[in-house]
Amino acid sequence: MRDVPPSLGSSSAVEPHVHRHVAESFGADPARYDRTRPPYPTELVERIVAVSPGPDVLDVGAGTGIEARQFQAAGCRVLGVEPDARMAEFARRSGVQVDIATFEAWDPAGRAFDTVISGTAWHWVDPLAGAAKATDVLRPGGLLAPFHHVHQPPPEVGEALAAAYREVAPDSSLNMTGRLVRSAPEAYQPLFDRIADGIRATRGFCEPEQWRYDWERHYTRDEWLDHLPTLGGLTQLPADKLSRVLDAVAVAIDALGGAVTVAYATVAVTAVRLRERVTEPRRASAG
Repeated sequence: MRDVPPSLGSSSAVEPHVHRHVAESFGADPARYDRTRPPYPTELVERIVAVSPGPDVLDVGAGTGIEARQFQAAGCRVLGVEPDARMAEFARRSGVQVDIATFEAWDPAGRAFDTVISGTAWHWVDPLAGAAKATDVLRPGGLLAPFHHVHQPPPEVGEALAAAYREVAPDSSLNMTGRLVRSAPEAYQPLFDRIADGIRATRGFCEPEQWRYDWERHYTRDEWLDHLPTLGGLTQLPADKLSRVLDAVAVAIDALGGAVTVAYATVAVTAVRLRERVTEPRRASAG
């Protein structure tokens, strides 16, 4: 799972794949990433498997293999594509087959799939090129299903994190404040809309649908502080600045009793590949 660049909360934000250098920082500590990032709702996995016309799944931005292992457990054959060799190696050790490449540059070598998934990673992919590539590698009737975790800590914790981040990184292009103080749907809907627009632009899919699953996770203070360094933006901070951010968040959690319940929404944008790609009608010649 990859953290969404917080600047995406604004409709005027740049395309997220421009921040791909952030995605390449997650492999600095893949064991922490795999340990602290939550899996995806079982209901979502089961729904995708039920809609998929077969068991062959391509996982774009596979990371350490969190969602790939879930789909393997559901009976799927999963191939991951992951640009960070450190993350890919961790996933391989956990039993996931992974090719090292960005999705746009990846060579499928004639392989085809029933479903293309992406666990909180599709925002690192060019939305147009990614959807077009998915059209090429999916079998007719196959499913494209990128999905994202969106988390929202209690306001006291989110505001402490945002304030500390502003203090240590005032010039950062990744503005941490927007998504931490607004509701998840408000902050992230522009991202989901861009994903859907990229899918529509290929003219190779049925109209996209949006599936949403709301849930909560309880963290002790130490568990949440262990999780925070895996978030985009925080992965870029030097150790001394990261420590200052974590200290500020720890104070906020202690004030709440030493634990925090974080609200999550997991949102999938799904579309079924058409049997034949729609083409523009040919115009009649003049005269």
